[in-house]
Amino acid sequence: MKPGLTANLLRGIRWAAIAGFCIAYSVLSHFAAADPNPDLFDAAVAMAPPLALGAVLAWRSAHRLWMLLLCLGVCAALYASRHWLVQHFNWVFLLQHAGMQGLLGLAFGRSLRAGQVPMVSRFAAVIHGSLSPALERYTRQVTWAWTLYFSLMTSLSLLLFWLAPVAVWSVFANLLNLPLLILMFAAEYGARVILLPASDRSGPLEAIRAWRQTGSGAAPPPT
Repeated sequence: MKPGLTANLLRGIRWAAIAGFCIAYSVLSHFAAADPNPDLFDAAVAMAPPLALGAVLAWRSAHRLWMLLLCLGVCAALYASRHWLVQHFNWVFLLQHAGMQGLLGLAFGRSLRAGQVPMVSRFAAVIHGSLSPALERYTRQVTWAWTLYFSLMTSLSLLLFWLAPVAVWSVFANLLNLPLLILMFAAEYGARVILLPASDRSGPLEAIRAWRQTGSGAAPPPT
């Protein structure tokens, strides 16, 4: 098999594995959140992402040993308070969903302030270098669209958690979260095809690579 084909195959397998994991965890989270008789396993499902993130950050820390010991201490404290945690773990799910949506909305919104480069313009600069006037205008508008999307998702999450049965909220937060995100990407891509010339367009995978570069601290090319 040619090296290029092997690389593409491995990349495809990696993305398929990531997608499969995200779908599986979303379904598992829904059943945990909607369980009428919650138990320690349901609470563990809710706590798994923040604990995993904490472990990764501890491992990468310059003070690895102490940070890992701190993570173990947190796990021990959570286990000691497991009875309380089982009764309130849905608040962890809410914090993960509404909190993440809110932080993303804030990040996109803050980039629209005077003197700042809109978030989507940064991604486009990584791909295209200098931006044409049409692309610069379009990326600012798309940054507004993503800001409104994340703000709406945050508001709906909080309202449903407050007003609706937790199973209804969980359908929205756990089962519909990924499809709605994909739908938003698809709608934005359709608008891009209609409104921009071919030279100013980029595909979803290029956008993800640009996001990873800007997220890792790499400065985008000058606009």
